[in-house]
Amino acid sequence: MQILHSKIYNENGAGTPLLVFHGLFGMLDNWGSFGKEMGEFFPVHLIDLRNHGKSFHSDDMSHDDLATDILRYIEHYNINKINLLGHSLGGKAVMQFAIKYPEKLEKLIVVDISPKAYPPHHQGIIKALQMVDFEKVKSRQEIYEILSQYIPEQSVIQFLSKNLYWTDEKKLSWRFNLKTLAEKYTEFVSNAIRYGIFEGETLFIAGAKSNYILPQDEFGIKQQFPNAKIISIPNAHHWVQAENPVDFNAAVKEFLLK
Repeated sequence: MQILHSKIYNENGAGTPLLVFHGLFGMLDNWGSFGKEMGEFFPVHLIDLRNHGKSFHSDDMSHDDLATDILRYIEHYNINKINLLGHSLGGKAVMQFAIKYPEKLEKLIVVDISPKAYPPHHQGIIKALQMVDFEKVKSRQEIYEILSQYIPEQSVIQFLSKNLYWTDEKKLSWRFNLKTLAEKYTEFVSNAIRYGIFEGETLFIAGAKSNYILPQDEFGIKQQFPNAKIISIPNAHHWVQAENPVDFNAAVKEFLLK
């Protein structure tokens, strides 16, 4: 049985552990300063989703698979009750878990994603990543230049480039499993969370400048998460936690510590 890779802050501290899941093409390192700050109050597990970071690679990538990974993780670490936070694709994973295993969960935080199906919208990024031939490139700079031909936003290129590492064969490579993520992309983006209800306390955090959670999504959210509160963080697009960490962290603390 394969267990997700994680970094744990304050592992034996008091309070309900918070498990944190990043979004598509992300990894736990993106959440380092958040984990450190929250770890002063309760145990925090920053976790790489399957096919990301240092977690195992697999040909499967459904919402159910991601929820099962979370269950195996808490069983492995012998954790009774958890709080969950997931951003984007990680948000889909934690919503699916909440609906399948509500008895394991105290509070749920979903960051800038709703339970609905989304139209595919990362094809340009996937295409750009596929254009990098690791047999030929010899430096990060070369990869930057290839990605720049397809991706106009420097911030997105920098975000993706955090996944580059040198293999044992002295070649650059991506940490994420691009093959599976490209093949299963429509399955995990264009499918809604399977219907079910989580009655526990839930917080949806939207970026005020993002269009991932729209006013008309509230009805669908409340159908599956009747105790959900939806808040908006100012001066933030989709990467809410990175663009306005002060307000984001304050909102998370207020929700979990009240």
